[in-house]
Amino acid sequence: MTDKVEFLKTVKPFDKLPEEVLLGVADLLQEVKYTKDTAIYHQEVTKMKGVDLIAEGEYESFFYDSEQNKRVVEHHYSGYCYGGISVLLNRKRSLRSVIAKKGTLVYFLPRRDFRQLCQGYEDFFHHFTAEFGHRMLNDEFAHFVKKPTAFQDNFIASDQLYSRKIETLVYRELVTCLGDTPIYEAARLMAEKKVSCLFVQEPQGQIIGYLTDISIRDNVVARQVSVQEPVRQVMDNPIVSISTQGFVYEAILLMFRTKTRYLLVEENGQYLGFLSRNKLLSEQAQSPFVFIQSVKLAQSVEELKRKWEKVPEIVYQLLDRGVKPEIVNQVITTVSDTIATKVIEGVIEEMGTPPAKFVFMVLGSEGRKEQTLNTDQDNAIIYEDKANEQRELVREYFLSFAERVSERLDTIGFSFCKGGFMAKNSKWTHSLSHWKRNYTSWMQEPDPETVMKFSTFFDCRYIYGEAAIMDELREFLDQELQKPLGRFLYHMAQNALQYEPPLTFFRNIKTFTKGSQEVFDIKKTMTPIVDLVRVYALKDRVFKTNTGERLEALRDLGEFTEKDFQELMHSYYYLMSLRLKKQAVQIIQDKAAADNFIDLHSLTKIEQVTLKEIFKTIANFQASIKLKFTNSLLG
Repeated sequence: MTDKVEFLKTVKPFDKLPEEVLLGVADLLQEVKYTKDTAIYHQEVTKMKGVDLIAEGEYESFFYDSEQNKRVVEHHYSGYCYGGISVLLNRKRSLRSVIAKKGTLVYFLPRRDFRQLCQGYEDFFHHFTAEFGHRMLNDEFAHFVKKPTAFQDNFIASDQLYSRKIETLVYRELVTCLGDTPIYEAARLMAEKKVSCLFVQEPQGQIIGYLTDISIRDNVVARQVSVQEPVRQVMDNPIVSISTQGFVYEAILLMFRTKTRYLLVEENGQYLGFLSRNKLLSEQAQSPFVFIQSVKLAQSVEELKRKWEKVPEIVYQLLDRGVKPEIVNQVITTVSDTIATKVIEGVIEEMGTPPAKFVFMVLGSEGRKEQTLNTDQDNAIIYEDKANEQRELVREYFLSFAERVSERLDTIGFSFCKGGFMAKNSKWTHSLSHWKRNYTSWMQEPDPETVMKFSTFFDCRYIYGEAAIMDELREFLDQELQKPLGRFLYHMAQNALQYEPPLTFFRNIKTFTKGSQEVFDIKKTMTPIVDLVRVYALKDRVFKTNTGERLEALRDLGEFTEKDFQELMHSYYYLMSLRLKKQAVQIIQDKAAADNFIDLHSLTKIEQVTLKEIFKTIANFQASIKLKFTNSLLG
C-alpha cells in the first residue's frame, strides 16, 4: 500500500491530492499487465472504464488517419495518467488509439472513482481540461479531434484539393513566340502545336504577354486588325504565376482574382509550364470553385443576390468536411469580390467610361480577406488627381457611381455600413492627394478616438481599378511609417488592449444574457488578435492585410517566435471556424440573420475547454504588448 501511495505522488495530477485521499485511492487501484504490442484502445470506439496510471513500461498513443497511418504519435512512460481527457471530455470514448509495449504494468482506477476525485478537487479536474486545451493549440492534434461527420470525406477534401501542391499536377509545356511575330504566324503556330494559349516573350526570354483564341477573336477579328501586325499589339497581359510550392486552391482563387485563364508555373525564377483554369475546374466538378465561375457568369443583380444566398451552404459544407477556416475565408472573399466586380462593371457600362483612373478599395474584414456571413459594406474610392477645371466633373461622376454600386450591393445582401464607411459617403470618395492627407493626419496627429475609428483604413485592399494608384499610396505610407510615430503606434497598441478575453477569475467563460441564452461576442473576442497583429505590421511596414499573412511575415522578420506564431494562428482560426459555422447554421437552419453571439450551452466540453485555453493565450499576448510595446513607445 505504501509503495502505491509513493507512486501516486509521482503522477500528475494525483500529486495534488492530500495524503489521506491518496491512501484511499491506492486501495482502489487494480493491477493490469500487458504483453508486447497489445492494442488496448481504439480511437472513438473503445469505451473507457476508467483511467490508466503507467507504473512500468510504455504506452504509444496516436490517431489513425483514413489510410491507417499513425499520426501525432506520442510515447508515455512511468508516471503518466491516460484516459482522463477521454472520460471527461469525449463521451467516455478513447480519444486516441493506444498500444502497450513489452512489459507494461499499469494501475487501473475505475471511472466512477476518478469522477468523484474530479468533483471533489478543482485543481485535479482542471489539470485535465488545461492539458487538453493546450494540446488543442496543436493544429494537427485539433484536426483529428474535430472528427468531421464523414471522416473519409475530410481527407479527400483536404488532401486532394486543399492540401495538394502545384508540383503534383501535370502542367502543359510553354509554347512561345517573339513580340514581333506577325499575328497570322502566331495563329499558325497555335494550330500546329494544338494549344489555345501562346506566350509572347522578349529576345532575352522575358515573357511579356500571351495570345489566346479569345484574344484573336476580341483583339484582332472584332477590331479588324491586320494579321500582318506584330503579336505584341494584340496580346493580353498581365502575366500571372504561381510557385510549384503553392496549393491547387490558391491557383484557382488567383485566377479568379486576376481574371486570367492561364497561370504560369514557376520554380526558382524559371517558368516550367502553365495551367489552364478550365482544366483545373473540370477536375474539381464538385468544388466551390465551379460555383465561383457561375457567379462570374451571372447577368443581373437578382441573379447575384441568389448566388450570395447560397454561400452559407457552401461554407457549412466546407467546414463540415474539415477544410481550414482560412481557406473558407478566401472562398467567401473571392465570391464577394467577384460579385462587387460584376456590380462595378455593370454600373460603368451604364454611366460610361470614368473621367479619371480610379481604385475601388475594400476595408476592414473584407480588406483583410476575412469576411464572415454577417458582413456589411466597408469600401472607398481613390481617383487620380485632375486639373482644377475637371475636379468637380470627376467628383460628381464618382459620387454618383458610388451611390449606384452601394445600392446594388445592399440589394444583393451586403448591407450599408452603420458607421458610414462607404464610398457613397462623400468623405470616402476623394483624389489620391486628398487620401494622402487623410493618412498623414491620422498618423501625425493621432488621439485614441481617431486611431480606433480609422484603424480599418489600414486594412485596405483594392478589388477594381488601376493598380498603380494603390501602389503609389502604399509607397507613400511606406515613407510616412519611417518617420517618428510613437504616439500613433502607442494608441494603436492601446487599441489592441480595449477588449478583454471573456474569462472570469476562476477560469470560466464570462457570458451575458441575451434572451434565454448565455452568450459571449466572438467577434469582440477575435478583435485583440487582429489589432495586435496590425500594430506590429505597421511598425515593421508589412503591407499585407490578411491577419494570417501578416503573422507569417512578422514571424519571418523575428517579431514572433514559431511557437507564438502557431498559437496565434491556431487561436484566431479556431475562433473563425466557430464563428462561421454558427452563422451558417443560423441562416440555413434557423432562417435568421447571422450574428456574432455564441451560446455557451451550444458548445461541447471539448470546445469550451479549447476556448478557455485560447482566451488565456490572447490575454498573455495582450500582457506582452502592454508591457513591452506601449512602454517602449512611451520611451
